Amino acid sequence: MNGFNLHRAYSIARKEVMHILRDPFTLALALGLPVMLVTFFGYAIDYEVKGITLAVSDQDGGPAARRLKEMFSSSGYFLPVEAVPGSGPVAMLDSGRASAALFIEPEFSKKIMGGGAVQAQFVLDGSDNAKGAAVVGYLPGIQRAAQARLAGQALREPFSFETRFLYNPELNSRWFTVPGLAAIIIGLLAILLTALTVAREWENGSMELLLSTPVRPLEIMVGKLAPYGALVLAGVFFVYLVARLVFGVPFAGSHLLYLAACLLFITAALSQGLFISVVTRQQQVAMQLGMITGLLPSMLLSGFIFPVESMPKFFQYFTMILPPRWFMAAARGITLKGADLGELAVPFLALGLLSAGMLALALIKFKTDLE
Repeated sequence: MNGFNLHRAYSIARKEVMHILRDPFTLALALGLPVMLVTFFGYAIDYEVKGITLAVSDQDGGPAARRLKEMFSSSGYFLPVEAVPGSGPVAMLDSGRASAALFIEPEFSKKIMGGGAVQAQFVLDGSDNAKGAAVVGYLPGIQRAAQARLAGQALREPFSFETRFLYNPELNSRWFTVPGLAAIIIGLLAILLTALTVAREWENGSMELLLSTPVRPLEIMVGKLAPYGALVLAGVFFVYLVARLVFGVPFAGSHLLYLAACLLFITAALSQGLFISVVTRQQQVAMQLGMITGLLPSMLLSGFIFPVESMPKFFQYFTMILPPRWFMAAARGITLKGADLGELAVPFLALGLLSAGMLALALIKFKTDLE
């Protein structure tokens, strides 16, 4: 009973492997669910705003007005539609049939031909501020193109900025979304696997039989967590293949460094699932608690949707105790930027501390529960 016995831990791990192989649900959950979810949501989630319905009120009808409408449609972001007779652009905005409206004044083309000043009013539905901010960002480029094509001269400015996008030059949102989405799914999967399987042993009474043997709590934990850690790592491999082959996400960094980040993150998630199972001892409650603690913080507070820097100060500090926040930063840094360990020292240190802390918390609770 003194010290950690590797043989006893291996025996428990072998028992778990046999149980996993006999349980097709667990195998499907660990290997099939991550691939399915990453593929489905990888296509569904897109931060680019396209197909913006633009109601046009053309009171000119001249060639310059037609070219202006063509610029909006050729940008790939706007879908110009003429106002329905008896229903002006404003009414279309009110009813939701259009997201923006363009008003072209009378004699627009004539004034341009004469070198005079012209105006075109752009009205935007601001009820969705995220969508509105993205649409407003498209307008300067269209304005410069209109200045050059309609007036025959480029917009003269005292100075200009030349913008370059590093690490994601095409601004492909899936390159940013898929690594973060993989982090959320992997973490949630690891929590649910241990929370459900260990809770099932409590419900069936087999855990009491195991505890009646001369096995230490740490040996039980290692034997329980190791097989599911390997299973989640297999899921990581399949998600990696989907990201690379299906979505074309580049991988600029070290695969070993990415594997180390995955191991730390998976350890924290598995330990969290074990802690939940010890506390609840019921599969249904464990699943609900695992979903709440594993999904919502990962989605909303990890930087996946909202930048951490934009959150109130309290939540910026609160996210520091969440492993998904640090793994998200490490995964995106390794994948897109090719960052090394020196550049990711803070995320790796945080992941290491949180993994050790979560493992210690699960072990303490496990020991207390046994006593």
